[in-house]
Amino acid sequence: MVIAVDFDGTIVEHRYPKIGREVPFAIQTLKLLQREGHLLILWTVRNGKELDDALGFCRNRGLEFYAVNRSFPDEVYDGHELSRKIVADLYIDDRNYGGLPPWGEIYLKISKHS
Repeated sequence: MVIAVDFDGTIVEHRYPKIGREVPFAIQTLKLLQREGHLLILWTVRNGKELDDALGFCRNRGLEFYAVNRSFPDEVYDGHELSRKIVADLYIDDRNYGGLPPWGEIYLKISKHS
């Protein structure tokens, strides 16, 4: 599956524009999902230095993304404003209806449907 993952409030606690503490088991679960063949897209409102900081935070923990704020890595825009609407099979975001479940629960639900 292609899985779009928010950063603030989902991978780390909300402290924007700073980076909060890692949400327990977020990075570990995402790396496990990648090892199982899922493609991860970082889907965030961050840009510029704040986006670079978020990517560095993840990279320092061994997490790289298939794409960032786009549906696939080589997606090109025609000069108009960048759309943050991306295509994914699943979206993980703390702003989901009902909030963000624990990462263990997220993993179990995804692994059942893969």
